[in-house]
This record gives sequence, structure tokens and C-alpha cells, in this order.
Amino acid sequence: MVIAGGSGFLGVSLAYHLAGAGWQVTILSRNRPRPEGPWQHVAWDACSVGAWTACLDGAAGLVNLVGRTVDCVKTPEHCDEILRSRVEATRVLGIACRTVPSPPNVWVQMSTAHIYGDPPSVWCDEDSPTGYGLAPTVGIAWEKEFSRAVLPQQRGVILRTSFVVGRNRGAGGGALSKLAPLARCGLGGTVGSGRQGMSWIHEVDMNRLFERGLANDAMEGVYVASSPNPVSNSDFMRSLRRAVPWPKVPLALPAFAWMVRLGAPLLLRTDPEIALYGRYVKSSRLEREGFEFTYPWLPEALSACFKEPGEWR
Repeated sequence: MVIAGGSGFLGVSLAYHLAGAGWQVTILSRNRPRPEGPWQHVAWDACSVGAWTACLDGAAGLVNLVGRTVDCVKTPEHCDEILRSRVEATRVLGIACRTVPSPPNVWVQMSTAHIYGDPPSVWCDEDSPTGYGLAPTVGIAWEKEFSRAVLPQQRGVILRTSFVVGRNRGAGGGALSKLAPLARCGLGGTVGSGRQGMSWIHEVDMNRLFERGLANDAMEGVYVASSPNPVSNSDFMRSLRRAVPWPKVPLALPAFAWMVRLGAPLLLRTDPEIALYGRYVKSSRLEREGFEFTYPWLPEALSACFKEPGEWR
């Protein structure tokens, strides 16, 4: 299996999962993954064709995770990079698949559940309309490029992924690596109104969906990759405070919207709208197909993230 853009939290987690299932794994990325693991690393700039295309020849499947992080201040330059990194990498992977004698039979493509925008209370699934703003614009362009890049004979799967919670393995633990220290310091209170949706999925279920997309010939098209039980921001932060290792902080100071708008770009170097807005999403397709989540409920999912002693200290 080939994981494009696999040097970060999600890619390393998936690489461990697939290697544990007996697959030979190749990670395509600019930088070598921080932890050494059971995979081969091939350098790729994510925007040009080169000798790296040989790793696609005869591969059983391709997973594309390439994309500049959205955890940043949304300057015009960063917005341009967020869009171009996703579209260009997808386009080049499509070109590369056309240059090798035996391209992968299946291509699983990362997308974003933020494609639905930030509706205050509407629940969204695969059939819901897309939203308005930067993230929906990027998501739409990303998926359109994928539809052009995927080969006619390839089975294509798009996973519109929500907020992934997982363990820290040296490649970072996703957003929890920022949220957990805040919760332990008494800063893990309600953010903004607290009513905004927090759609989430545990990395174990995320990896199971990637593997299902790679191995299940009946899986094709767009799927929402999210737990069936999204929560409000207020409930998410309460569960996080209860799950973090010692010291336990049952109560925490709320972060009012004006505080987030000032502090997020200055102190955390991120976009305040990531915390202030949200969405409630779930997959009607996975429900119909009988997919059972290992972690359907948030408290159990967060407890599993923090179960290794000292992992988040």
C-alpha cells in the first residue's frame, strides 16, 4: 500500500495499522516520518512527477492524505497553500498512475467534513449540500480534481473526514496534542457559545475505514468519516477534562469568543474560527452498510487516547 502525504499523525497511524495487518507500506512525503517504523519512505515534493512513481507500479492501493495543515492563521498565502497543496498533489498522483504499467486498483482519497460549512444545528450526511467559505471551496476543488485524476478502471473512495482523536506516537497526536495541555492547565472550558458541533472520529475507526475502502470492492464514492455521535463543543471539552491524565481539572475557565479571536492567532498561531464554529455530521451510507464503530461514544474514545502512561505528559 502507498500512503501519499503519510509523514504526519494520520499517515503514521495508518501505516502502523496497515503494516500490522500484513501489508508492505510505502510512505510518500517531503520529510521522513519522525518515528522509525515498519515502512519504506520515498521522498516526494507533492507537486511533480519523478522516479518516485515506480512505487505505484503494482501497488495494491493508494491513499492520498496530502495537504497543508489548516491549523494556522489564515493569511492569503496560507489559504493559497491549503488549496494548491491538495489540488496539485491529487493531479500529480493521477498523472503518475497513468505512467506506470500496473497502477493501484483502488484509490482512497482524503477529503474534509468541513465541506458542509458551519451550519449551527443542521445534521449533514453524504447527501447534504456543501457549505460556504474557504473550507467548502477547498473541499469541492479537492474532490473535483480527484474525479478527474482517478483512472476509469480504478475504484475511487472519498472519505470526508471529521476531527480525528488519537494517541501521540512521536508524529503528534493531532489536535489533542494542543488541547490536552490546555485542559490540564484549567483552560479546557467551553469555547464561544459551546453549542457549535464537534464531529469526531477515533483513529482506530479512521484506520478501519481506510482499510475498508482499500479492501472492500463494494465501497465506492463519497463517505462521511465520523462517529455517529457528534457532540457540542461544551460536551466535548467536558469529556476531555475528565479523560486527561493527572492533574484532573473538573472545572475550567470558559473561552469567550472575543478571547479566542484575540488569543488564537497571537498565542497558538491558529485560526480562531476552527474553535468557534463547527458542524454535526454522520454517515448515512456507513449506517446502511452496517459498519460498526469501535468507539462510537466520545468518553470511551478519549479514554483510549490517554491510556498509555506518560504519553501526553
